Amino acid sequence: MPRLALYALAVCLLAVAAAVVSFVRGSVFIGVVWVLLAGLSSNMTWYYVRRGRAGRDEGPVTG
Repeated sequence: MPRLALYALAVCLLAVAAAVVSFVRGSVFIGVVWVLLAGLSSNMTWYYVRRGRAGRDEGPVTG
């Protein structure tokens, strides 16, 4: 898994945890912001995973 995909996955997991804490504390607006951030970072994770697989399958480019 590419390094950027791992970073995006970590951000996604932390954003989900922050959203849960925000909703439990009663801060709905901040919780929604964290959910949106989690969705964005989830999409970034899938993008970097697919990009890494596509780059690996093509092989090296030579002259």
